[in-house]
Amino acid sequence: MDALAAVARESGVWLVVGVDERDGGTIYNTVLYFGPDGRLVERHRKLMPTGSERTVWGMGDGSTLRTVAAPFGRLGGLICWENYMPLARFHLYAQGVDVWVAPTLATGDAWVATMRHLAREGRMYVIGVNPTLHADQLPETLPDRDRLYPAEDRERDNGWLMPGNSVIVGPAGDLIAGPVREQEQIAAELDLGRVLSERRRFDPVGHYNRPDVFRLVVDTTARQPVVEAGTALDR
Repeated sequence: MDALAAVARESGVWLVVGVDERDGGTIYNTVLYFGPDGRLVERHRKLMPTGSERTVWGMGDGSTLRTVAAPFGRLGGLICWENYMPLARFHLYAQGVDVWVAPTLATGDAWVATMRHLAREGRMYVIGVNPTLHADQLPETLPDRDRLYPAEDRERDNGWLMPGNSVIVGPAGDLIAGPVREQEQIAAELDLGRVLSERRRFDPVGHYNRPDVFRLVVDTTARQPVVEAGTALDR
């Protein structure tokens, strides 16, 4: 974490990055938000690990379903298949997200279509970040290297073990950059004025919302293992 904070501080950028977060004896799939001064501004723990991920990662709670106010707009997002949870999306939409960040391991055109749908639904920019990994990047000292990545896997697909699938989508669902595959680079200049312009046409939590018909209740309290009531009777 210190190294990531140093990158944000030395580069003077907002840095949003996924990590494995250890808290006690549990590991969480987490996204960290660093400000340009290197300060950890916010974190989000994945609410529901996907598939076999449940054997590794713990579940987050509603206390980390928050957005981040930056000088240029509001940042937010969900992790991987969390992006398929419509109520979680709606809760963040209601906080006024301008730039949505969606880190994932999902590859292929179907995920790109998901990113385009989210952008069009929320009328926001979506940055879908997908890692790349080439066999040449695996260090010889990696524990269980040959078992985890057998030679036949390292030689398949021109050595790309994770080909990448990063995209940047505009608030009308238009592809601005990507999908970028087999390289570690994607960039675009965003005009945040487009977000307001598109929301005048469709605002999912404004004039296209019917609170008299639909109501979402979100528990944003931290789910602590012990809660002390603090009453005289308890004492």
